[in-house]
Amino acid sequence: MDPQERAATLSAAIECFDAGKYLAAHELFEELWEESEGADSDFFKGLVQAAICLHHFESGNLEGAALLYSGHRRCLAAFLPKHEGVDVARFLADMQAALIPVLQRRAGESTPFPAQRPRILPQNR
Repeated sequence: MDPQERAATLSAAIECFDAGKYLAAHELFEELWEESEGADSDFFKGLVQAAICLHHFESGNLEGAALLYSGHRRCLAAFLPKHEGVDVARFLADMQAALIPVLQRRAGESTPFPAQRPRILPQNR
């Protein structure tokens, strides 16, 4: 994937994620993950996991969301505070705020998907 195609794919993936189209975002981030080498591989893997984490949460699969929560954080932590134009620190904080109800719930308890969902880029972009 050439740099222009990579930038376009990343932009499309972020747009899908920020619109709540988590499966579509996952597919695009996965393309970037498969095409990347070295450290960038973990960056895109973290975004793949974040997208699927929110997809599971929105679909009511709270166990799946909880399992992917730590994975995306582990992958993205190496890219703090910013990488590829993404404010990784803010994104991880927003994901944590959204997922705390999932992580702190009692067994069998449900929790609604947040009205203010995490976005990769601020709304005022």
